[in-house]
Amino acid sequence: MSAFQSLRQWVANSTVAHVGFAFIVMGGWAVFANRDHSEPEMLLAGIVQGTISALLTLGLKKFLESFSARLKGLAALIVPPLMTAGSILIILFAAHTIADTPEIWATIAFPFTVSTTYAVIYNWGLWRRNHG
Repeated sequence: MSAFQSLRQWVANSTVAHVGFAFIVMGGWAVFANRDHSEPEMLLAGIVQGTISALLTLGLKKFLESFSARLKGLAALIVPPLMTAGSILIILFAAHTIADTPEIWATIAFPFTVSTTYAVIYNWGLWRRNHG
């Protein structure tokens, strides 16, 4: 196995890599979304979003696996991603409201879309494996 393949495999399977990626990318997005505001506001939005994204990344996959296995039929396909989407939206909105993020909706739109898309696709794969 080449060094590149080893690195690619580590990145694909590493919790540390996934959490770090979530922090950097989603935190960076929040800084960008608040670029028309003061530097402290931009940085706080980035730190808040990066931290939330990192922590959510830790739990999202495990929650989907656990909850999907407890349900049957179409409920196993539909309910887990709906629950994660609703929970994530509430968490993001509450955290950025508390942090007084200037551009809340612009800040949370991308992370919410990415996490919800991930939840739908990953859960669909779980459902197909368990019901297909």
